[in-house]
Amino acid sequence: MNISRPRPRIPRLFSSAVAACSALLLFLGMPGIFGWWPLLFIALVPLLLMVAKLAPRRAACMGMFCGLLYSISLIYWIVIVLGRYGGLPIWISVAGMAMLALYMAAYFAFFCLLLSVFAARSGMRASGRLSGFLLAAPVLWVGLDYLRGFLFSGFPWMDLGYGLYRQPMLIQAADLAGHHLITFALVLVNTLIACVIAGRSGERRVNNGGWLFVASCVFLLVLCGYSFERYQHYRTIIPLAEQAVVSVAQGNIAQDEKWTPAKKQETVATYLALSEKIVHENRTDLIIWPETALPFFPGYDVLMGRVLDFVRAEKVTLLTGAPSVEIHVQEGKRKVDTFNSAVLISAEGRLAGRYDKQHLVPFGEYVPLRSYLPFLEPLVVSVGDFTPGSSFESLQAGRIKAGVLICFEAIFPDIARQEVSEGSNLLVNITNDAWYGRTSAPYQSFAMAAFRAVENRRSLVRAANTGLSGFVDPVGKIHLLSPLFHKAAITSPVALLEKKTFFTIAGHGFGAFCLFSILPILLVCRKK
Repeated sequence: MNISRPRPRIPRLFSSAVAACSALLLFLGMPGIFGWWPLLFIALVPLLLMVAKLAPRRAACMGMFCGLLYSISLIYWIVIVLGRYGGLPIWISVAGMAMLALYMAAYFAFFCLLLSVFAARSGMRASGRLSGFLLAAPVLWVGLDYLRGFLFSGFPWMDLGYGLYRQPMLIQAADLAGHHLITFALVLVNTLIACVIAGRSGERRVNNGGWLFVASCVFLLVLCGYSFERYQHYRTIIPLAEQAVVSVAQGNIAQDEKWTPAKKQETVATYLALSEKIVHENRTDLIIWPETALPFFPGYDVLMGRVLDFVRAEKVTLLTGAPSVEIHVQEGKRKVDTFNSAVLISAEGRLAGRYDKQHLVPFGEYVPLRSYLPFLEPLVVSVGDFTPGSSFESLQAGRIKAGVLICFEAIFPDIARQEVSEGSNLLVNITNDAWYGRTSAPYQSFAMAAFRAVENRRSLVRAANTGLSGFVDPVGKIHLLSPLFHKAAITSPVALLEKKTFFTIAGHGFGAFCLFSILPILLVCRKK
């Protein structure tokens, strides 16, 4: 970037306004309230231009401010989850949301800090070289995203690449390196635009790093070409692949009524009525009910008899969410483990398989350091205290080998990847998004789930209590998306592909490479 002239001191108010501008563009571009995805190609430009001019400390503060504004706009719905449904006072709910927003904002702060350090160490400010940010910005961003995906159990909520989930033509390269490669490309485009704006003096731009500018453009063109070729290839393959017919029942059960004893019978009746509608209108290989559609332990409630009678009478296989329990005796003491499960019931009315949720939601399905946080007891009472499962084995219903993702698990690419590695030819995401209310969260959750289909080239079926339910084919195209807070019964054929992608085999090597490249980039590009 051409920033070699002496730099006047930039007012803090101006840098804060620039940070707010990037936060606003990100908010408008990401799925949810607006979802104007083209803005994602320019959203980081103001931030990058300003970081190039600021000392590391001020750059970090600006990044923290930008990240905080953006994160609050992204996860404001946590106040509803904790307050309305978790039973916590409003001040604790707001404080909890603010703490998580601050944590997410810290990654913006580190990004801006490290980028500013890189600018200083590489001599970019003095020489006006273009090459610096083109190399550093995408690597730093993706490396920090990867870190956030596993640090403190991981919270990879709405990484930048997810914003393109409704543009399947642009995201096919996810089968190479996951959604991180799409994020990398988005940040690179932002950086190219920032470099063009900052380096308006054409002679210096060509003489200082022009080769990397050209290389970046070539990389993006190759990525687009690959994405277009893969899209056309799979659009040809999908109709010729083995097909199964899958149905989803969306019961639209109110969250504050779901677990009340008086409503259990009504809940079961709702799902049975939707399922009867499905089997009378369509031939189906599998009916899917959402997460905890059965608000009781299947082996301990007489209502289970009605469900078994239905599957036997209609000769249909049912996959449903339900809590399950295991009782052990260890050293003379009785131990009870409760799981958030998906239960497969065969057409003969037998239990054909069970998957237990592995990645539980902190403060949602268990409370870390519970004995030290007694004020969170209402939350435990409201949502339960579950034990994590450990198996990636698929649930088999005829030719369908379903890899199940329960709710929050859909945002963790490695769970779906390992299930496909174990032989799953269909991904099923069951969830209960009633917690979120009428917010942007259901759209964000669906966006992340949709990427699992492209990364692994598997059809994905999503069954949500209150929506959004729907079908995603192996190229990421969405079919029959249900509305929020309505009952729905939808059926669609799904392709059952078997071939494994490079991402399925290799995993998150690209994200790890970016993370471990941060230190070498800072060390190698020292100011001479």
